Amino acid sequence: MSSSSSSVPINTAGGPGSIAPTPQNTPLTSGPLAQGLSKPTVPTIGEEGAEDEEGGPPDTPPGGATDGPLAASLGAKGQQAIMGLVQQRLQGLMGQSSGYIEGLPSGTKKRVLALKGLQSDYENLHLQYKKECLELEKKFTSLSKPLYDRRLEIITGKSLPTAEELNKGHDQEVKDKEEFSDDDDVDMDEEDEKEEKTSSFLPTEPIVDGEPGAGEGVSQFWLTTLRNHSGLSELITEKDEKALAHLTDIKIIHLDSTTGDEKMGFKLAFEFEQNPYFEQTVLEKTYYYLDELSYEGDFVYDRAFGTKITWKADHDLTKEIEIKKQRNKHTNKTRLVKKARTVPSFFDFFAPPTPPTQEQLENMELEEEELEELETKLELDYQIGEDLKDKIVPRAIDYFTGKALRYEMDDEEYSDEDFDEDDIDDDDDDDDDDDDDDDEDEPPAKKGKKGAKRTPKTGGGDPQECKQQ
Repeated sequence: MSSSSSSVPINTAGGPGSIAPTPQNTPLTSGPLAQGLSKPTVPTIGEEGAEDEEGGPPDTPPGGATDGPLAASLGAKGQQAIMGLVQQRLQGLMGQSSGYIEGLPSGTKKRVLALKGLQSDYENLHLQYKKECLELEKKFTSLSKPLYDRRLEIITGKSLPTAEELNKGHDQEVKDKEEFSDDDDVDMDEEDEKEEKTSSFLPTEPIVDGEPGAGEGVSQFWLTTLRNHSGLSELITEKDEKALAHLTDIKIIHLDSTTGDEKMGFKLAFEFEQNPYFEQTVLEKTYYYLDELSYEGDFVYDRAFGTKITWKADHDLTKEIEIKKQRNKHTNKTRLVKKARTVPSFFDFFAPPTPPTQEQLENMELEEEELEELETKLELDYQIGEDLKDKIVPRAIDYFTGKALRYEMDDEEYSDEDFDEDDIDDDDDDDDDDDDDDDEDEPPAKKGKKGAKRTPKTGGGDPQECKQQ
């Protein structure tokens, strides 16, 4: 490595304490960057040996602008701008060679090469492991089919719940109430507390003839379920709700030779009753995997396909009709012109974005911003598919009642990234002071159930059970 490209000495390769210098192990506060914002110690591609016209390292402000009185003259914004430039440069260095491996003895290099070969064997073994996990997932989905079929019968009103199903549901509801009980708001005596809890439970008596809703199913079950998912709720418009009210079921189908597919993946089948919006009664979305794993150990998505929806006249929810008047310059007569423009809709889900081809990437046919936008759309599409397969369909009743929202809010509000250790220590000190004051005037608060999950801050009320219009 050229001496002009680094101001920090690198230990001889293989010697005592030899560590490959990288942006990760060269902290900003201890490296030369903090002393004068000089050039990073690890050169980027094309920077080795490069110097500016004055003989100094590239990217060094002329005249030592980063230290002394001149640095102060830059002001806070100027220094922040330079710091941002340096941080951006460091991010670009991530993963680049520092020259450490190249400087190792030949025998050590061969050992490193052998270790890479062993890692390749591990990756192949891990791929086999993930394929076997996928086969187990297929088996589990097959075992779940009778439960999904029974769920469909209850939702559509084709069958009445049994006494056993009602009792199991009650037991689960009691468990949920205990886990999410909020005892901090009101201190009630035992009788009032018992009455409040029992009155909030769903009825467990079997449905009888003449009872309100006895001959009906659960209206708009899947619409409410989808709307209670934080990601999908942002995609569903008011017009979409009218069509999704006709959704009766969502099925998961794993792809294999029995489905006529050679690639791995899964299919989501949205089943609708006859409706005034489109001709089909089943809309499908299919996701294909590549026969390889990502660095994180998950299957890599290849592409996705959706059903081409046949919209009925004037009911295309992905289009909006604009009517404009046009005047003839010669006859002065006017006419009405209809023009369709694309509008956001949940049903865009069935027309997924197409990944760029290798040829497009090699020829640089897409701008960087276009690629980033396309990548964001693809990631969102894949994430929605995974959430439907792994969360929404298996736990549909939890999204319908709002139970799943409790866990989602719990994860969001209590993320470790939202807290600093110093802040926690300060808060504890404040709490201790407050506790001392409260102990003098108020009785001790009731304790929550031991071992229960943390109760997210939802304003003391239950989540909205149904978002029906």
